Amino acid sequence: MRPNDSFVDAVADNLLDRLEDCKRTFPTALCMGGSLEAIKRLLCGRGSIEKLIMMDMSYDMLKLCEDAKEDANKNIETSFIVGDEEYLPIKESSLDLVISCLGLHWTNDLPGAMIQSRLALKPDGLFLAAILGGETLKELRIACTVAQMEREGGISPLVSPLAQVRDAGNLLTRAGFTLPGVDVDEYVVKYRSALELIDHLRAMGETNALLQRNTILKRETALAAAAIYDSMFAAEDGTIPATFQVIYMTGWREHPSQQKAKRRGSATISFKDIQNQFGSGS
Repeated sequence: MRPNDSFVDAVADNLLDRLEDCKRTFPTALCMGGSLEAIKRLLCGRGSIEKLIMMDMSYDMLKLCEDAKEDANKNIETSFIVGDEEYLPIKESSLDLVISCLGLHWTNDLPGAMIQSRLALKPDGLFLAAILGGETLKELRIACTVAQMEREGGISPLVSPLAQVRDAGNLLTRAGFTLPGVDVDEYVVKYRSALELIDHLRAMGETNALLQRNTILKRETALAAAAIYDSMFAAEDGTIPATFQVIYMTGWREHPSQQKAKRRGSATISFKDIQNQFGSGS
C-alpha cells in the first residue's frame, strides 16, 4: 500500500463525512477490510467513537495499520482482529457502527456479508460502505479489449467484475437495512502512463481476482493496450485519465423510532390536485 494515497484518502474522507450528518453518536465501531489505515488516520473524532475494532483477513495489513503513527485518535480504544467479512467474529447486536471502505467488493458473498454486518449492529445502528462501481477503469477496459481483439482474436477479463449502481440499493434492501441510501461519485485520476496506472492498482490490491482468468498477459498485448490507451484518452498535457466510480451505501438496523413510509392508499391529496393548484408549468 502507498502511504497517504490521495485517491484512497479522498474516498475514506468522503465516507466519514457522513458521520457528521448524523445527530447521534456511535460509541462502538467496527472497520472491516479495505482501506483500514486511511479510515483510522482520517477519523479525527467524527462519530464520537470510543471503541474502534479494526478487522482484516490479512495479518500483515492489520500490522501495517497498527504500526502507522496516529495522534488524532489517541483517545479511542483501538483493537485489531483477523477476521472475514463473510464470517464476522462479532457478537450479535454489539456495534453502533460498521464501516467498510473499498473492501466489500472483494467478498464472494456480498449479500451475506452485509446481512452479517446488520446482525452485528445494535437496533438503530449505522452501516457505511464504499465500493468501486461498474464504471471504474472504463478507459482501461476499452483499451485492453481492443488490444486483445487485435493481437489475440478474443478477450478475457483483466479487471474484476464490479457492482452497478442499481444493484447497491437492492443489496441494502435484501440485507434488511432500513432507510437505505445510495449515492455515487466519480474520481478522475491522472497518470503519466498506463504502466503507472497498473502500478497504482497493484499497490491498492485492485487487480483481477477472478479464478477463471488468463494469468498470462502477452507482452505484445500489454504494449498495444498502453498505446491504444494513450491514443484514445491522453490529455493535452500528456497524462492519461483513469475513472474510478465509487458507490457509497448507507443503511440502518431497524428501530421503532425510525421514520416509516405511509401505507399505500393513505394519501389525502392527489398529484392532479397539486398540479391544478400550482399550474402545469411549475
